[in-house]
Formats: sequence, C-alpha cells, structure tokens
Amino acid sequence: MPPRLPFAQAARCCSAAIEASSRPTTSLVSLFAALSVQTRSASILASLSDNKGAYQKRIRRGRGPSSGYGKTAGRGHKGTKQRNKVNTWFQGGQTPLIVSHGRMGFINHRAPEMMELNIDRLQSWIDAGRIDATKPITAREIIKSGVIGATIKDGIKLLARGGDQMKTPIDIVVSRASASAIKAVEGAGGKIMTRYYTKDSIRRLVKGESIHTVTPLPVGPEHVAGVLAQAKATKKHYYRLPDPTSRWDIEYYRDPAHRGYLSHTLQPGESPSLYFKVPGTTAIANKPKAKDKEAESRLF
Repeated sequence: MPPRLPFAQAARCCSAAIEASSRPTTSLVSLFAALSVQTRSASILASLSDNKGAYQKRIRRGRGPSSGYGKTAGRGHKGTKQRNKVNTWFQGGQTPLIVSHGRMGFINHRAPEMMELNIDRLQSWIDAGRIDATKPITAREIIKSGVIGATIKDGIKLLARGGDQMKTPIDIVVSRASASAIKAVEGAGGKIMTRYYTKDSIRRLVKGESIHTVTPLPVGPEHVAGVLAQAKATKKHYYRLPDPTSRWDIEYYRDPAHRGYLSHTLQPGESPSLYFKVPGTTAIANKPKAKDKEAESRLF
C-alpha cells in the first residue's frame, strides 16, 4: 500500500517544492529532496493492539460447545437456579436467622462524633511554628491552625499515636483524651484538661463569639445576681460555654483519671459516678432494736 501523507505535511512539501522551483538555480534533485519528507505508512494501523492483559475477552454463553459455555450456558440442568434467580438472603424457606436470633448490638446514631488529633501531628505543627506552645492550646487554636481540618464536629479527642515524639511541654484543653495521650503529655512536662464542648460552642469559639473558660457555671440562686452583673458589665455579648447535662458526660468530666474540668467538685473519697458509691466510705450505724414496752410490763 503506498504511503499516505497528512494534509499539513503535504501542504508544507508542496510549498517547499514551489519555492524551490521558483529559484533559477534549482535542479531536479533539489525538487525530489523537498518531497522526501519523513512519512509513516498507513499499514501500521493493521498491527495496532492494546497492551497484554489490558482487557479480558468477554465470555459468550450459549453460543455452542466450543466456548465451553454452550447449551446450558454454565447453569446446569433443571432447578430454580437454572431457570430463575435466587436471592442471596434466601435460606431455603426456614425462619431467617435474623428473625430467630435477632441482631447483636445496635448503632448509636446520636453518639457524638469526635475529631481525632494525634500527638505526632500536634508536635509537628508545634515544630513548624503553626501552633504556639507558650500559650494555652484550646479548641479555637486547634481548629484555626488546620491541624485536624476545617470540618467542625462534636468535639476533639487527643490520641497517643507517636507519643514518644512529644518533647514540648504544652497546656492543652480538649474534649476527651486517651490514657496513653495523657501520660505522654504529662511525661513531657505539660498539662492536659478535658472540657465539654458541642458543635455550636466550637463554632462560636472559632468566630470569637464565646470566651474560653474551664470554670463551670455556678449552680444555685445565690450566684444569679453575680452572674447577671458580670454579663451586664461586658459591652459585647458573648455566649457562655455549655456544661454537660447527661449523666454519662457529667461522670466523665468529674473523673480525675480523665483530667476532667469538674473533678474539683468531688469530695475526698467521693466517686465520680452519680449512682454508685465508693464502698466503705459511709459507716452504717447498728441501731439497737426497740424493746417492746408491753413485754416489759408483763409478769409472765
């Protein structure tokens, strides 16, 4: 098959040939030299192929015995699976196991979703100067630094991945912290405290609509006047940070093992739990049984 020239190359060749022929000293050899442009034969189109293993040949069923999937097309003889389709959850007609035994556990869709912060990432942000370790590190500083992204969730949990890399003493306040993370921070000479947050409270901290504090709102009618006077004294309105109301959250932040900000409210020997009492803390007085006055007045 004769070689084919693309249109652009043919135009260049013809223009070169015309320019060469217009010159008085041009010879026939120079004319053929102008036409000898590198071209590619069209026969290469017949040998084009994809890389080996780039695709697999489609299985053609029911097209004769040579394919290996003819006649019954790989479905076998008779039965429901040969004529029809069986659902994957069908168990032969018996009572389904999910009905007879039920489901194990459940998914708590109302559980708070925490933003996870690992110690190695926190230390790398401090080394890069993106977080100031000389000041208290709160939820506002963590979110604005971008160490855990810009998506705000229900709280921040400090985890202990790379705990051996912690070398800077810090003062950090998070929603929750693992025991290993607390050990790593305090081992480096730092201080950690857990405080109750919500999604809205973190957003207000980032926007500057709230002032961060680890002091809970005082409870009792005697504190109302002082709190109102303090609120009226400030020119700008600030939203106060919320305190926990559920039993689980109150018990978590009352526990000194979690470094909770409500742990100072515990009395000596008091349990963080609101229900269970520490055994042996309250002495049970054995009162003597009251004697029957009528029995004392009897002669027999």
